[in-house]
Amino acid sequence: MRDTQMTQNSSDSARTAVIALGGNALSPSGARSTITDQFRHTRMSLGPIVDLALDGWNICIVHGNGPQVGDELIRNEFARAEVSPLPLGVLVAATAGWIGYMVQQSLENALRRAGSNHEVATVITQVHVAPDDAALSAPTKFIGHEMPEARALELEREGMAVKQDARGRWRRVVGSPKPLAIHEIEVVRRLVSAGTVVIACGGGGAPVYADSALGLEGVDAVVDKDLAAAVLARDLGASLLVILTDVDAVYADYGHPTQRALRTLTAAEAERMDSEGAFGEGSMAPKVRAATDFVRHTQGRAIITELRLGREAVRGEAGTTITP
Repeated sequence: MRDTQMTQNSSDSARTAVIALGGNALSPSGARSTITDQFRHTRMSLGPIVDLALDGWNICIVHGNGPQVGDELIRNEFARAEVSPLPLGVLVAATAGWIGYMVQQSLENALRRAGSNHEVATVITQVHVAPDDAALSAPTKFIGHEMPEARALELEREGMAVKQDARGRWRRVVGSPKPLAIHEIEVVRRLVSAGTVVIACGGGGAPVYADSALGLEGVDAVVDKDLAAAVLARDLGASLLVILTDVDAVYADYGHPTQRALRTLTAAEAERMDSEGAFGEGSMAPKVRAATDFVRHTQGRAIITELRLGREAVRGEAGTTITP
């Protein structure tokens, strides 16, 4: 019986894909998206996921929340005279809930239109981090929309961390500890193995650590969703990790006249280029590291591409594929 179960789990993982959907895919950079806009962008983002489901893949979706959790912080600030503000870790869980609802509803509608009876479920996921992770005291993770310099300086005077991103835009930054493990991994595994399309690690998951006296305790930070997706894919034993972003591929010399798309990379090539600073620290570098880490641990395949090219990329016709 145990051998049969192990064979079944191996078979399931061989056709399991984890898809990381950027928060900017639902709320594009530079746009002040209403919830109606975000539902529309969500519906537009689901084509590759529906294709994979129809092709027989078991699927787990991870989504970002950078724009959305930044907006939640603004709501907290404007309402703090009336209601008690919520801490950042709780806001991560809150955005995972309502973005998960948005993706879940939109995906189920798309699957039904395609003639599929796949069930879709959202799991609010806790992600283990180290409470002494140095990243917690050195904020680098950009969240929210760009803001005028005057507003950025005002926030800085109030003790909040702000920086200019790679495009020179002033934005908030928060601590982003390394994800170590997915607390609900067995729940996700059971659902995915049963054929349910699962939305997990929303916004990178709510970061937690194990306190010897209190049990699980939350951390006020935002985990990088691509790194969380790589850990989730690794621990599920997935054979495919797809990172959907707003650039069609990973580029060498990006932003220069000599820029060129890198269609395939080995894990070793990706690590060497990363060590040489070839990828933007605030943009592509974390995605390449997440993809490479997944490939190293699983011998699977990782793809980085633009949202609209997801279908083609899974077929090997677009994007950047990283292999062992």
